[in-house]
Amino acid sequence: MPFAVSLGVRIEAASAEEVRGQLDWAPRHCTAGGVLHGGAVMALADSIGAVCAVLNLPEGAHTATIESKTNFFRAVREGTLRAVSRPLHVGRTSIAVQTELLDGARRRVGHTTQTQAVLGATT
Repeated sequence: MPFAVSLGVRIEAASAEEVRGQLDWAPRHCTAGGVLHGGAVMALADSIGAVCAVLNLPEGAHTATIESKTNFFRAVREGTLRAVSRPLHVGRTSIAVQTELLDGARRRVGHTTQTQAVLGATT
């Protein structure tokens, strides 16, 4: 994912059951006051969640995000933002993934739930 790479998203571990990734705080990712921009937070969640969905696809299928919702609970002003994605539902036509977003102290920064369409699968 070129956008995720350009943002600095890194994948730590990836399996169909769980994907872990991270994004370092940087001034270029911030809003006023040095707070990590919500778009950067959501981009990490979407990227890691998409990897989780892809790892749960049937052979020959691809996916696209059709819905994503993020709740923000606290600001990130330093350190590394971590994301942990797990599938909630793996179906024939869609995959739902939840992603927990945690700061360096493992406090919950946010929570994202996204739905991915399963495209091009042969049944």
